[in-house]
Amino acid sequence: MLLIADSGSTKTEWSLVRDNGETSGLITQGINPFYQTDEVIASILRNELIDKIEWGGKPLDMVCFYGAGVRPEMRSRMSRLLNEVLSSEHVTVESDLVGAARALFGHDEGIACILGTGSNSGLYDGSGIVASTPPLGFILGDEGSGATLGKLFLGALFKGLMPDGMREDYEHQTGQSVADVIEAVYRKPLPNRYLASTSKYILQHIEVQEVSDLVIDSFRLFFRRNLTQYHRKDLPVRAVGSVAAYYSKWLTLAAEQEGYIIDKILKNPMPGLIEFHISLLG
Repeated sequence: MLLIADSGSTKTEWSLVRDNGETSGLITQGINPFYQTDEVIASILRNELIDKIEWGGKPLDMVCFYGAGVRPEMRSRMSRLLNEVLSSEHVTVESDLVGAARALFGHDEGIACILGTGSNSGLYDGSGIVASTPPLGFILGDEGSGATLGKLFLGALFKGLMPDGMREDYEHQTGQSVADVIEAVYRKPLPNRYLASTSKYILQHIEVQEVSDLVIDSFRLFFRRNLTQYHRKDLPVRAVGSVAAYYSKWLTLAAEQEGYIIDKILKNPMPGLIEFHISLLG
């Protein structure tokens, strides 16, 4: 049996693939080794995964974990944790970018993008990521991500750069004052999740000119500051993630304005990952 994980900062999707091809899955909270301790990750695995996914007591042949925050120096740490808790015979740990590329392109080359709570991109040669611009997180980068959209929108909102009445409407709908925003961003854990949660309100008001301009500008910066370095405008661009899916119209428009063609957008990479790994077992 094969267990596949696609983990972002907000949630982790798990799919169990049995030897007869049947699949089952569940959602746990996000696992990000950059932000979370060993104890927190192990607790999520034990309390939210092991007791709730049914694999009939048989040993797992393989665990394939794709996750945000999985840097090269953290792969061995995640492998150890997964092996200790899940007792799998074989564990592989890759970045969420590798997972996105495999789900989007399979064994073909292209430029893979992630636009969710965070953002990332990479040049994929059909086997692995051969070049990647560092995303740098929502403070220094993550252009086009939910966290960055939230940061830009809230900054504009409370500085009076959005239409009259929008600040009052936002505070009424969300119950969040500027003091609450400051508290959540600067004093509470996981501010990226908090900022990304603003994306729902942004999407509801996307037809407002100032809002759509902000969104398109952030997406254009994503292409300009991350994809330009690959020098491969001849390749297809594909994207995965909730922001990519919900804002597909504006993402596609921004891509065209920067000279790129997006030919596929997926909200969820898991079906593509299952297909990819079954093809390897083939």
